[in-house]
Amino acid sequence: MIANELRAGTTIIHNDGNLYQILEFYHTKPGKGGAFVRVKMRCLKDGKIIEYTFRSEEKVERAFIERKEMEYLYRDGEMFVFMNPSSYEQVEIERAKMESVLPYLVENETYYVSFLKGTEVLSVEPPESVVLEVVETDPGEKGDTATGGSKPAKLSTGLVIKVPLFVKVGDKVKIDTRSGTYIERA
Repeated sequence: MIANELRAGTTIIHNDGNLYQILEFYHTKPGKGGAFVRVKMRCLKDGKIIEYTFRSEEKVERAFIERKEMEYLYRDGEMFVFMNPSSYEQVEIERAKMESVLPYLVENETYYVSFLKGTEVLSVEPPESVVLEVVETDPGEKGDTATGGSKPAKLSTGLVIKVPLFVKVGDKVKIDTRSGTYIERA
């Protein structure tokens, strides 16, 4: 594709060989000289945001990323095994690509796995919410609800969040994975 066709959300393989997702783009046609496209893009490898200017007719390699729903099965050492529910194909993903998902990882839950060219795993995204069990929290005091306070609670995955005072050990709570906050008791 040519740089003129870039749009927000497009994923490209840049000159340095890394994958970048276009966040913003500006097409500019100055009075003198050729047109150019200025983009702000995020590196999918390390999350850094850079700005870059392409000549309008410059060739850019588009990266084709496939996003599949996969079920998390189990952990095998430093590898995590996911299965495609329609084809029963299993994929092992190393811990380095799982760091952001680990606090929300529940067996038999569906996650979104992004693949480059159908084979290389880029990332794993959790669903919008997951249900986790409270394994450790302080008991709520009677009468402490006037201010609608909260207390810390440790969940089954090791994640520590703030929960309302009425939540106790053994309760299952629904967590928003985008913000890491309590939604409701499940």
